[in-house]
Amino acid sequence: MRTLRVVGLHEDGKSIVCEDPERRERFLLPADERLRAAARGDLARLGQIEQESTMRPREIQARIRAGESVEEVAAAAGMSKARVERFAYPVLAERARTAELARNAHPAREDGPDVRTLDEIVAHSFALRGQDYSQATWDAWRSNEGKWIVGLKWQAGRSDNRARWAFSPGAHGGTVTALDELAEALLDPDSYRLPRAVGQRDELQRGAGHTVAGLPTRDRATVIEAPIPASVDLDGEDASTSLPEQAIAGRGKPKKSHPTVPAWEDVLLGVRSQRG
Repeated sequence: MRTLRVVGLHEDGKSIVCEDPERRERFLLPADERLRAAARGDLARLGQIEQESTMRPREIQARIRAGESVEEVAAAAGMSKARVERFAYPVLAERARTAELARNAHPAREDGPDVRTLDEIVAHSFALRGQDYSQATWDAWRSNEGKWIVGLKWQAGRSDNRARWAFSPGAHGGTVTALDELAEALLDPDSYRLPRAVGQRDELQRGAGHTVAGLPTRDRATVIEAPIPASVDLDGEDASTSLPEQAIAGRGKPKKSHPTVPAWEDVLLGVRSQRG
């Protein structure tokens, strides 16, 4: 153990500057109540400060059970991670066991619990989306009301997704109830088929011919725009004769047929107009 010597008070007024005489390295020592008690040799006060600065085991376990991590509790308590883990371990095991039980519970439906388990339905939903279910992580914790909440966390692209259910232990595995939209969607695997179908249709649109509506030609009937010839009367000949045949017969190109517009007096008298 190296011996340091006191150089003086740091410019912040809250730390003591110490120096290693051999290496000329300098260190900062907080000038807090603990240092003052140590300087006085007050061992009773040092013990009291140690208790005040640490979190009691019951509080550590309560915070871990509520969903906090070991790192979060250690930072809040000003304690080492190893010391928090000693009290957190049994609670973390309880959370893991509860999450496993909840995965085997049955989602509550309007007509009663589903015959399938939560784990089976969620695995099916992931398969429909083409996502790796093995990369998702389950957890469980107690809410402020004392109820168990089970959560699922997974990543899709660059987004972090979380779904939560309320878990009620009971006969035949108990039941779970969705607490957010993602949880509800995972309980309805069919809700993922529409986005996937749209994605497939987009791929087809990029590689196929398109109509005016932007859909592949096989999805819509192809529209061929062509003028439809009106019936014509060529000197009393049969109007059913096709235009090409009439041209071959020496009639020349037929004139464009325009619809006959009746005069106003013809409409009033109910007679057919002879104009045109």
